[in-house]
Amino acid sequence: MYVERDIREHFEKLHSVSKMIALVGARQSGKTTFLKEHARNFNSNYVMFDDPDAREMFDEDIKKFEMQYVAGHELTVLDEVQYCKDAGKKLKYLVDSNHKLWVTSSSEVILGKEVLSYLVGRVSVLRLYPFSLNEFLRAKGQRALSEKIIERSVWEHMTYGGYPQVVLTDSLEIKQVILKSLYETMLLKDVARTFSIDDIGALERCARYFSETVGGVLSYNGASNALNISYPTLKKYIDALEKSYLIVQVKPFYTNKVKEITKQPKIYFLDTGMRNVIANRFDPKSSGSLFENYVLSELLKMGHTTKYWRTKSKAEVDFVLEIGGNIIPVEVKLKPDIRHVTRSMRAFIDSYKSKVAIVVSYKPCKETLQVGDCRLMFTDVIGLRTLLQKIKD
Repeated sequence: MYVERDIREHFEKLHSVSKMIALVGARQSGKTTFLKEHARNFNSNYVMFDDPDAREMFDEDIKKFEMQYVAGHELTVLDEVQYCKDAGKKLKYLVDSNHKLWVTSSSEVILGKEVLSYLVGRVSVLRLYPFSLNEFLRAKGQRALSEKIIERSVWEHMTYGGYPQVVLTDSLEIKQVILKSLYETMLLKDVARTFSIDDIGALERCARYFSETVGGVLSYNGASNALNISYPTLKKYIDALEKSYLIVQVKPFYTNKVKEITKQPKIYFLDTGMRNVIANRFDPKSSGSLFENYVLSELLKMGHTTKYWRTKSKAEVDFVLEIGGNIIPVEVKLKPDIRHVTRSMRAFIDSYKSKVAIVVSYKPCKETLQVGDCRLMFTDVIGLRTLLQKIKD
C-alpha cells in the first residue's frame, strides 16, 4: 500500500529545477518507496548500493558504472550512497555529464563537507521523516475525525511511532518486533558501521540512557559518569546517533548570556516508537516527557527549526519557534489549565514581547487567552499544523 507523503509537492518543484535531489532520512522511513513511486513516470533505473557489485563498480570505475547503470536513462535512482567511497566527487561527475539523479542516504554523512563541497549548486536536499500525524491518518484511511478517533490515533502514533511498516501493521505485538529489529539494524549498520564504533555495548547503553532521560537538559559530565565513558566518546556517540536519525539535539534559545542557558542541548528521539522500544516501555499515557518528544517530532516534520528556553533561575519553555519575524513560545501539556498562564510562559512573553504563544495539549482543545498584548492559543496536535501555517501566512 502506497501512502502519499507530505513532501510530494515540494519534491516535484525541486525536480523541475534540480539536476540532483538527495533524499535523506532514517532507515525504512519510506525513501525508497517514495522515489520508486515517482520514478514510474520516467525511463528510470534503480541502483541499490547494498549490492556489493554495484558499489564496487561505483567505487573503482565511475565511467564503467555510468555506462552500466546510468547511460540511456532519463533518471537514475542511487539508493544508500553513504556506503560509497568518494561519493561527492563521483556524483559531481555524473551530474556534470548531464545525468539526472535522485539519491538516498540513511545518514547525515552525505551532507558533510566531504560530499557537499563537490555538489554546491548541483544538489537539492530534502528530508523524509517517518509518517507525520497527517500521514498516519492518511495511512489509516481516517477522514471523519471525532475527538475519540483523534485521541486514539495520537496515542497509537505516539506509542509506536511513524515508521511506515509499523504503522501499516495491525498487531501491536508485531509492531514491537518490527521496531526492535529496526533499532538493532540501525545501531549496527547506520551508527556503528558508518561511524566506526566498536563498543556496541557502550553505544546501546548511551541510547538507553537518552531514552530514560528524554527531554532533559544534557549534563555531559553527568552522562559520561553514568555511562562510564569519556567526554570525547560521549560526544562521538551523540553525533553518530543524531546523524543516523535516532536522536535530535534541541539547542537553547537565548539573547542574554548572563541570565539564560546558552550551550546545553536537550535530547529527544526522532521517533517516539523508537524511543519506547529502546526504553522497553509501551504505556505512555502518563508520560508528559514522551508527549513533549512527540510534539517536537511533529514540529520537525512540519519543517520548523526548534529551540528551547531556560533561565538560570529555572524558568523554562519547552520549545521556541521563529516564524515570520515572530518569536513564539510553545508549552506542551497533557492536561493544560486554560484559565492559568504558567510563570515560565509569562516570563518569556514579558522578556521577548511575543505577540503569539501556544500551548499544545494531548486532548482536543481550542481556546485563546489574552496575556497583555500576546494571544495565548491552546490547540491539540492535529490543529498545530494549521495554526502555525496561519501564523506564517
